[in-house]
Amino acid sequence: MVKGLPEGGERLSCVDSVATEADPGERYRIVADTVAVSSQVLQPNELSESQGRLFAKWGLYVRTGAAVEVQVAPGWEDRVRIGWGAPATPVTTVQVEACPVTSASAAWSVFAGGTWVASPECVPLMIWAEGRQVEVRLAVGAACDESSSP
Repeated sequence: MVKGLPEGGERLSCVDSVATEADPGERYRIVADTVAVSSQVLQPNELSESQGRLFAKWGLYVRTGAAVEVQVAPGWEDRVRIGWGAPATPVTTVQVEACPVTSASAAWSVFAGGTWVASPECVPLMIWAEGRQVEVRLAVGAACDESSSP
């Protein structure tokens, strides 16, 4: 990655991937041609009362050969955490190293994890990939309306 890892962030390597897939499938949307995020309204599960958060499980797809960074949008850090890997750690920034391309049937590396929220929200995430920055909205327990889409 070009950027340094922010404090409290996490870096994932290829060994953290749980699978490779030829295609993310219809329940995902591709962002910046390198990352696929859920296009569904994710249904979060309540964690223990002591944690005070909801967790929505979904896999992060990263195109092989691409290094990416996914970050909770500025101003949302007190309400949202993201994390993938084993175990997934709630953080505000995740960097994924470029995994080698092994075959056309392994075009995407899949990382298990998801998103923690204080309450159902339309969550803004920032994605840096291939020298581009893109904002994407993720529906966690609440649909994102048309006006909130980037």
